[in-house]
Formats: sequence, structure tokens, C-alpha cells
Amino acid sequence: MTEFLGSLPSRRAFLRFLAGSPLLSLAGLHACSNGNSAGSRRKGVSASGLDLDQIISSSDEAINVFDLEAVARNKLPPAHFGYIATGVDDDATLRANREGFQRIYLRPRRLVDVTHIDMGIELFGESWDSPIVISPAGSQRAFHPQGELAVANAARTRGHLQILSTVTTTSVEDVVEARGAPVWYQLYPTSKWTVTQALLRRAEAAGCPVVVLTVDLPAGSNRETLERYIKTDTRDCSSCHEAGFRGAVRRKPMFDGLDLTGITQLFAPGLTWDFVRRLKDNTNMRVVVKGIVTREDAARCVRSGADGIIVSNHGGRAEESGRATIQSLPEVLEAVAGRVPVLVDGGFRRGNDVLKAMALGASAICIGRPYLWGLGAFGQEGVERVLDIMRAELELAMKLAGTPTLSDIGPGLVART
Repeated sequence: MTEFLGSLPSRRAFLRFLAGSPLLSLAGLHACSNGNSAGSRRKGVSASGLDLDQIISSSDEAINVFDLEAVARNKLPPAHFGYIATGVDDDATLRANREGFQRIYLRPRRLVDVTHIDMGIELFGESWDSPIVISPAGSQRAFHPQGELAVANAARTRGHLQILSTVTTTSVEDVVEARGAPVWYQLYPTSKWTVTQALLRRAEAAGCPVVVLTVDLPAGSNRETLERYIKTDTRDCSSCHEAGFRGAVRRKPMFDGLDLTGITQLFAPGLTWDFVRRLKDNTNMRVVVKGIVTREDAARCVRSGADGIIVSNHGGRAEESGRATIQSLPEVLEAVAGRVPVLVDGGFRRGNDVLKAMALGASAICIGRPYLWGLGAFGQEGVERVLDIMRAELELAMKLAGTPTLSDIGPGLVART
């Protein structure tokens, strides 16, 4: 491996190999300077071998979301792009999230009037024009100077629900102001209840109607692809990446002014089901549990008072289960039996992916990496382009499937290979 990485052309080839397939989110990496040196830039190459740097120079030229991935890979410092790209261990779960969609095929119906398409959904009494939700992802200023504000502006102009990470690099108050409407707040509770309470109070005061408790990362994860990218990054990032928990959250405004004594990590390895009920008893926000992949845990969520579930494996960045979330979705839905909304994330890149999840019974789907690619490529315009592409693809997919509304999409539309 040392010999393979020894020369610059070989090193670039190796990076293309690592980042060639569609690979959000915790604060394992924080916002270093976005300055690129010549040695840190890499060429984007399409599946056909075309140099994407010569094809797309603005967001409106993107044909699909992968065009924006190539630009982000070329623009961002290696370590920052590696944070987006990485899974864990052999990246098997990350790949499974995409491959899971290939094991489901569509059974489209014909001679249906699809002149008008309605993609609208309702979640907790609020209506949305699209079932595509923006997942939480930390440290977004590592990908663009405007970070979460650019994403919030895109969510506003395109009318999408946005979920904000605990480890946001922009305060919840500023994001809500930019969004022009409340956002959902994702929670890493840490091991200190007073910190949890402070985060809840601040999100609630900002108008957040829902808190999304992430439960699939009780400890760190083995992000080998990220580590390999970091080794290729020649910048000095020590000023941003300080040791310890305080260093990790120094640029995370949700922790400003809090007493962090005794906290050594963002994770909460002692978390149990009692914590869900405790959240319910200490906030007026709805409580959605994110990271559920089995029928047993889905049933426990409902019994514990959860108002909703997000089927998620952390984008393949937590445990290396090797199982796609689209494969987990049916058993979670079966256990829930319609009692609470069930959203799903993991590997959504195409309108057809969204259609398949909705046919299985999802209330909505969440995207992560695609909008980060758009953010890293062109800022707000890039995020808007990702949302436009996925909505246009979903609309076309619904027309071709003979399903003019989401209520027309049912289990008979899909089958497994």
C-alpha cells in the first residue's frame, strides 16, 4: 500500500477508487479551513470515464446528484470530503444501502391519468409539498462557508423539512431564521442530563416542534475510509481539531455557555429505553427516535411513548451490519402498525428510490450525502439543485408508475427479486 500511495498519480487513482461509488452524522471531523492547495485537488471521473471537471461548472448543469458529488470531491479538502464519503470497516453497510434498492423492482400500472402529480405529505399536522426531508449532518461549514445557513435557505426556497444536527456549526436560532420556519432538532444527549436539558430548552425556545433522538451510535465507529483520506490531506488542521470533547465542540454553538465538566464524548453509552420516556416528560416537542432497524426495537419505541421513528443505520457510519435500511423498513412498519409515522434514510439518490420506500409504507424519506455534495459543490444553489433533481425524478417516476398521488402508491407497486 505504501508503494501504491507513493507517487502522486497513484495516490489520485487510489482516491478515485475510494470515492468512486456513492458512499451523515457525527462530529468526528470539524470545520478546518476550506482552503485548497493544488496538491489536495482531485479529478472527478464519471462511470463512463469522462472528466466531470470539464462537463459541469454550475449547478444547473447537473444531470443527476452524482454530478454534484464529483464536483464536491474535486473542490473539498481530502479530509472534508472523506468525512462525507466514509462508511465503517469495509464500507459494506454503506454499499448495502444503495444495493438494497436494486433488489426491489416496480410493477407500474397503465392507463392512469397522471396529468397532475401531488407529492404532498403530512407529518404531525404540518403539510409538506414533498416527502423528501433533509437529514441532520454535522459540521457543514467544513463543506461551504455558509454551511447550515445555505442548507436552510435552500430548504426555504424549495419548501422542504430540515433536521438540524446537535453538532451544527450554526446556531439553531440562526438556522430557524434563515429557514423562515421551525426545523426539527436532532439530539446527541451526551452523558450529562443537565446538558441534555439545556439543549432541549434551547431547541424548544427556537420553535422546534420535534426532537430527533439518535440512538444508533452509543460509541465511536471505525471509519477507515475517512482515515485514509485524512492521510492524504497535507494541510495543518491542528488549530481546528483540538483534543478532547471541549476541543471537539469548540466550534459547535449549541454547546456555548454549557458546563461540560465530566463529559468526555458526544456518545451516551449508558442510554436505555427509560431515556425516551424521560425526554417525553421533559419537553413539549414531539420525540422521534432515529436509528431503529428491527421490529423488536420499533415495538419498544411505541411502548416507550415515541411519537415517530426514523429507520436508519447512520448512513452506514455506525455498526457494520451489512443490511440496507430499505430492507429493515418492512419489519419496522409491521411492528408499528400505523401507530406513529415511520421515516427512513440511507442510500436515497434517485426518485425511484423514494417511490420504492413510499410503496413499502414509509411516511417520508431523508437524504444526507446528496445535499452535502450539492453544498460542497455550489453552496445553496447546489443544495437547491439536488432537491430539484430528486423531486423531478420522483414526479416522473410517479407518472410512469401510474400513481398521481402518494396515496396511490401501495405495496402492490413493488416486489423483490
